[in-house]
Amino acid sequence: MLFDTIHHIAINASNYDATKDFYVNKLGFQVIRENARPEKNDIKLDLRLGTQELEIFISDKFPTRPSFPEARGLRHLAFKVASVPDTVAYLATQGIQSEPIRTDDYTGEKMTFFFDPDGLPLEIHE
Repeated sequence: MLFDTIHHIAINASNYDATKDFYVNKLGFQVIRENARPEKNDIKLDLRLGTQELEIFISDKFPTRPSFPEARGLRHLAFKVASVPDTVAYLATQGIQSEPIRTDDYTGEKMTFFFDPDGLPLEIHE
């Protein structure tokens, strides 16, 4: 097989402090690297969760999502969790609201969505 695994997922964000606080302090990602890139007018923040890497480009110059959530490109990120209700309860302690828990129509597993500071949908799924 040519492809082994996903190396990283890249997203754009608008606010450095809010984005870093959300992903690092509230969701538990670890910082791998932070690089200011003045030539591109952004900051590149590389994060890790387990074996997965998230590459975040932060600039107030990026346009907002034209629609929700059906804009072209990345629709959402999904995280596997042991317990959706426990994770929803934890997120609430961090000031993060989640949608009501529901059952996936195809897998029968519990799932729900919450949102990052720029409105990117994030899913938790058992």
